[in-house]
Amino acid sequence: MDPQEALAILERERARGFDLVVRAETPEAIRDAEIAVLGRKAPYSEVQRSLGSFGEEDRKAVGRVANEVRGALEAAIEARRAEMAAAEEARLLEADRVDVTLPGRRLRPGSLHPVTIVERQVVEIFTRMGYRVAEGPEIEDDWYNYASLNFPPDHPARSMHDTLYVDVPAHPGLLLRTHTSPVQIRTMQAQEPPLYVVIPGRCYRHEEVDPTHLAVFHQVEGLAIDEGLSFSDLKGTLEAFARAMFGPGQQVRLNPTYFPFVEPGAEVEVSCFKCGGEGCRVCGNGWIEILGAGMVHPVVLEAGGYDPERYTGFAFGLGTDRVAMLRYGIPDLRMLQDGDVRFLEAFAGAI
Repeated sequence: MDPQEALAILERERARGFDLVVRAETPEAIRDAEIAVLGRKAPYSEVQRSLGSFGEEDRKAVGRVANEVRGALEAAIEARRAEMAAAEEARLLEADRVDVTLPGRRLRPGSLHPVTIVERQVVEIFTRMGYRVAEGPEIEDDWYNYASLNFPPDHPARSMHDTLYVDVPAHPGLLLRTHTSPVQIRTMQAQEPPLYVVIPGRCYRHEEVDPTHLAVFHQVEGLAIDEGLSFSDLKGTLEAFARAMFGPGQQVRLNPTYFPFVEPGAEVEVSCFKCGGEGCRVCGNGWIEILGAGMVHPVVLEAGGYDPERYTGFAFGLGTDRVAMLRYGIPDLRMLQDGDVRFLEAFAGAI
């Protein structure tokens, strides 16, 4: 190959390379064009390999043209690649284009669970009275759940509670708490009187689940201990709570009953907040039982480390699931645990 022939090949390859690059429609075609004009087997590379056989002047002249051709072809290839990348980006942007003038999708409003709504309302009422919130573990031992609360080992109330025991190696006697009352003892052990606490929490019993009973349920319990507290303080507190929770016209009545951890004990009823006490499907006779209460038993005060000769107190507890059922007209307690979003959406904006 002589210098003139080499120059002719370079010009021909320049033109051919530009043509291949212009006609390339895909990244693969661009790569093939680059190999065709600048690859090891391309005519351009043959010219490069023949430079050593030329004289000095011819080698310089042909080498300069070879560098110009290579630079021009590489620039054309990169420009075509950039053009393809820009076109692909524009295509993707067009595919993702959003018409901002279209109305947006309305978000489905969230809501609190009805049990959570009731629990928050109860806690808020008592914290406004000066109570503070106390909490405790859901796995307890027999002493906190029963013995410290005046349940002897053979007490029939133990079987009434249908306890669920927890099998933990090296820790016998553990159980899922059947009420929030163990937190009373733990709080007394941690604090000197006076003591005013409200205790929300989850409880467990081996119940046969039906429209009015759940194996996992929720309670809010209250405890007040101070010098000179009497049964009239308990009644006044519950009247204030009932009117704040269910309306200013509510009446409260207390019926004697038995709980091991209080003496005397009472079942607390409020005038029906659906019919105003006249009698309806919800209440039957104009009254609705909402909680149990009573004066703290001296045995419980002693278990908490308090002097029963100096201090007295009262305690009360209500099932938030049952209150939610009555308040919102829910026919079956199981609906509170089904997780049906359609049911829960009905409470959006309830608090």
